[in-house]
Amino acid sequence: MKVMLTALWFGLAASSALVIGAIAGSLWNPPRWVTGVLLAFASGALISALAFELFEEAFHLGGALRSGLGLLAGAAAFVLADSALDRYVTGDPGAEQREVAGAGSRGGVGFALLAAVTLDGVPENLALGVSLVGGVSLTLLVAIFFSNLPESLVGAVAMRESGRSKGTVIATWAVCAVLLTAAVVLGRFVAGGLSDAVLAVALSFAGGAVLASLADTLMPEAFEHGRPLNAFATAGGFFLSFVLAA
Repeated sequence: MKVMLTALWFGLAASSALVIGAIAGSLWNPPRWVTGVLLAFASGALISALAFELFEEAFHLGGALRSGLGLLAGAAAFVLADSALDRYVTGDPGAEQREVAGAGSRGGVGFALLAAVTLDGVPENLALGVSLVGGVSLTLLVAIFFSNLPESLVGAVAMRESGRSKGTVIATWAVCAVLLTAAVVLGRFVAGGLSDAVLAVALSFAGGAVLASLADTLMPEAFEHGRPLNAFATAGGFFLSFVLAA
């Protein structure tokens, strides 16, 4: 019971950024550079957390072959799922991010970003749950929090500008937060009974999915909208995550 409560608290902490971002986006239109810098910070933190927690543990438990194959499989799974979602929502792979950047007030863009955040968030939160098998993972928690915040902020602004009420916007993102919290608990529950070899694959698979989401979503957005501060923010996120893991 204590283990599941810990996973629940970690899930709530990571996903609370979605609600905070939704509330902020319902009341304020942030400059694009602000969300770009926040995404850059989150990218640096996630890179550090992946390198020094998820993949390092996977490599230690399963060796190069298992961890490497798991990493590639996780990246492939994310790319396939993300491409399928993009075609369903917009008819153009990768288009929802461009739509958010270029036409945030158009109806449906906010919900497209909500779907993308959910797709990105599930592997991240599953990874957080899996990482709790080895103890508390503050680095990954901080990284996920700062990746959720700007995405929900932009999505909430788009929803509000397309005519949704503030209450509807906040409630929608709150439901997403509940789903991603459940992903943390599920990740911890499933990983708890795995052997070292299988756990290594699970950790590296989750890491590969998160790494793919970084390359496909977070870092392109940070580069496009966060310059010239994106490089400094990425370094800052990496350093904070490294210090927390040390």
